[in-house]
Amino acid sequence: MNILHSPLHNHLLAAIPAASLKRLVSHLELVEMPLGQTLYEADMPIEHVFFPTTSVVSLLYVLENGTSAEIAIVGNEGIIGISLFMGGESTSSQAIVQSAGVGYRLNAEFLKDEFSRAGPFLRLLLRYTQALITQMTQTAVCNRHHSLEQQFCRWLLLSLDRIPVNDIKMTQGLVANMLGVRKNKVGTATGELERLGIIHYRNGRINVLKRAELEHHVCECYGVVKHEYQRLLSEIDDTASLEKQHVLTIEKSAKNHKHLT
Repeated sequence: MNILHSPLHNHLLAAIPAASLKRLVSHLELVEMPLGQTLYEADMPIEHVFFPTTSVVSLLYVLENGTSAEIAIVGNEGIIGISLFMGGESTSSQAIVQSAGVGYRLNAEFLKDEFSRAGPFLRLLLRYTQALITQMTQTAVCNRHHSLEQQFCRWLLLSLDRIPVNDIKMTQGLVANMLGVRKNKVGTATGELERLGIIHYRNGRINVLKRAELEHHVCECYGVVKHEYQRLLSEIDDTASLEKQHVLTIEKSAKNHKHLT
């Protein structure tokens, strides 16, 4: 494993018991997740799940005419491919990398085997799924009742919560695709935030200058989603984390020894 990256940078992997991590760690594969990469298509069998660490993935629903709208985003707090442990082998949504970075890939069969043990990892994944459903529900409400500027603020803050920097590489066309609106409407929303000095947008990169003011402009939906994730997924045992780091160190040593021999 690359010394600059660790599975523990994903909050779900950091929260699972050390015994579960020990069973999974040798099967976790560090992968690049470039901007625009499709991780899975609607109605296609899902062969891998992904645990993002520095990347952000959009879950999109695509209509027959090709238009789409984002229903949720997933970053270092979660997992891509929940349908595998919810009883299905595919999903009606599409998963596309929204912000480039890296993550860990795991074969679907290994995840299902661990889930079937019906232990703490199962309960953790179900709590995460509840939080994700809350995000999907709140997104639908937000898109129906709140202004485009508020929707954009919600989307931007949720994205920033899942990456280690304060800027996002994202064109207006891609933002419009995520929010399910025309490109010129996105320009109006970003222009107002730029006028207020909250963001700086140039050459497909959105830089947040005043996060506190951005949070002041956002609707209640951001707070609802953030609170639900914190309520359900904030219990991580620091002592157990040291044990998990030991598991990763042993695994790395074993791989290095195998390579040398």
